[in-house]
Amino acid sequence: MLSLKKYLSIIIFLLLLSCQNETEEQVNNTQGTVTKVSPLTSYLQRVAMVPTVQDNVIDQSSYCTIKFPYTITVNNEQIALASPADYQKVFDNINASTYDDDIVTIDFPVTMVYYNYIEKLIPNQSDFNDLIDYWNLYPDLLSKINGLNITYPITINIYNSASQIASSVSIVSDQAFFNFIKNLNEGNYISLKYPISIINYNNQTQAINNNQDFENAIQYAIKNCPENNIASVDFETTLTSGSWTIPYFFDDSEKTGSYNGYSFVFNADRIVNATKAGVTVTGEWECKAVYGGQELKINFSAETLNKLNNNNWKLYEYNNSQIRLRSIGSTTHYLYFAK
Repeated sequence: MLSLKKYLSIIIFLLLLSCQNETEEQVNNTQGTVTKVSPLTSYLQRVAMVPTVQDNVIDQSSYCTIKFPYTITVNNEQIALASPADYQKVFDNINASTYDDDIVTIDFPVTMVYYNYIEKLIPNQSDFNDLIDYWNLYPDLLSKINGLNITYPITINIYNSASQIASSVSIVSDQAFFNFIKNLNEGNYISLKYPISIINYNNQTQAINNNQDFENAIQYAIKNCPENNIASVDFETTLTSGSWTIPYFFDDSEKTGSYNGYSFVFNADRIVNATKAGVTVTGEWECKAVYGGQELKINFSAETLNKLNNNNWKLYEYNNSQIRLRSIGSTTHYLYFAK
């Protein structure tokens, strides 16, 4: 728990950020402070990851990409790739005929760039196969969020609760933003300086004025950009498969620890069982479509679990091993399930 001195220092820092004249507030509004573990922070880091899906027809992986320039052979035609625009040559070749094998052969050595900007030289086909086999072990790894591009530079205000020092930094690229978030410490409190301009999935410029705007824009990209739609089963099938834990719960403040040790099993008969230390508590669940999205309702009568009884848990994203829900009211609440 933060000491009173540190807590007051944070409040003073936030007040200093807000003490601008009316014009400055309209132009450079700072809305909301987050930390390394806040949901928005992890979403923004995924937005800033390396684009990796555009060359999947070549490398068969959504977690790495081949660094330009390099050469491949497709249907006995050699194709030199120097930029993303050259992917179209590959697609044109593959779509030119329905009677060829569309075999893609990479001219090694090549340098692979992972989603987190790490690079590795791959000297031959055998090493390449080993790399792809490795990434295939993690089919549910939360990867880059496509369909949203941030217009840089952006400014981030930082407060270090350990040193009680306030500062700011200008971020000029996706890589710089990714590494900034990666290197945040638990005691760092950050706030983005708004407005921030993005290019959305519809290739339109959009002004982002606060954290909620950013989350909503990211969810729109997750739901609408085909490159993000990697879920192979529907939500109810996923929910009722296996048992789940709660790795993150935020209800006005983080309360994840209240659910440590619980496992949740959602049954097809709309009964949910929460078990901890051999003791099982029974509740009910319901899922329905709401305005093009999905809503999950949970109902436990037990006092230890009734904080989960939020009637507006909207599905944010999911895959076979992770489910992320949020509820937007006067504040935004978050409920994550994981296997």
